[in-house]
Amino acid sequence: MPHRVLVTSDTHVPDFAKALPAALLDAATRADLILHAGDVTSTVVLERLSGLAPTRVALGNNDRPEIATWGGEEVVRLELDCISIAMLHDAGPRASRERRLLGRFGDTDLVVFGHSHIPMLTKLGGRRFLNPGSPTWKRRQPAPTYATIVVDGHRARIRIVALP
Repeated sequence: MPHRVLVTSDTHVPDFAKALPAALLDAATRADLILHAGDVTSTVVLERLSGLAPTRVALGNNDRPEIATWGGEEVVRLELDCISIAMLHDAGPRASRERRLLGRFGDTDLVVFGHSHIPMLTKLGGRRFLNPGSPTWKRRQPAPTYATIVVDGHRARIRIVALP
């Protein structure tokens, strides 16, 4: 049976946004797992998400100590079926990002990160790199976003979803 994963980052609730978008919460109800790539800024978000599906979180540069107390980690590592995933918040400057991440997480099939609020899905050396963007603070992007991953054995179908 496939694993359905919702991936989000940079929610900044309540520092920037008052709440998570309804469309994101609706998508979370269909997830088997939620990954948050940091800058949650409040455990209220994690409590809400974890009430919908098991939730793992990477610590962001704006996260308060309570996020670490809740279970936030500098680097989250997990395996779903045959797909290995590493998640962190800040992947560093755009220049050579994938090469740096490949050097650090070369044994990982997918590296998830946030920080820039810029959604992206790239590939290098047979590895994929995903930034889900932000569902609440799009900055200069056309729309707020999150991502979904469907893991089925050795396959992971990844999609970036724009919110209305």
